Amino acid sequence: MYQSVVIVGYLGTDPEMRYTPTGVPVTSFRVAVNRRWTTPEGEQKEKTTWFRVTAWRRLAETCNEFLRKGRLVLVEGELEPDESGNPRIWVGNDGVVRASYEITARRVKFLGPAPSAEEATFEELPEVSEEEIPF
Repeated sequence: MYQSVVIVGYLGTDPEMRYTPTGVPVTSFRVAVNRRWTTPEGEQKEKTTWFRVTAWRRLAETCNEFLRKGRLVLVEGELEPDESGNPRIWVGNDGVVRASYEITARRVKFLGPAPSAEEATFEELPEVSEEEIPF
């Protein structure tokens, strides 16, 4: 048996990386998927669905290093339901019933622009004279 879900959306939070007691890295982040449409009456509608994404091991480290809030991503993974096979349901502090869709990521593709130069980390390379170049 096999199941797969693919979502494309924007990160709603910066990723949070932690480690299991055995030292395995795990990174969590939230992705908002927006859908816009026009009703037959011409009214613009929008619906946002939130997904909680968990990445493990090397993928967790890569997501933590390169993803930031607002970045557009494609996530492919597996839905993680509650014990009854449904999304996790709870009542918020405001009394509204909410659902959480959770995905364990198998693949994360960074779609949006790369971090700006101020955010990126560059390694300083030593100066090399022309005489040291072998060709």
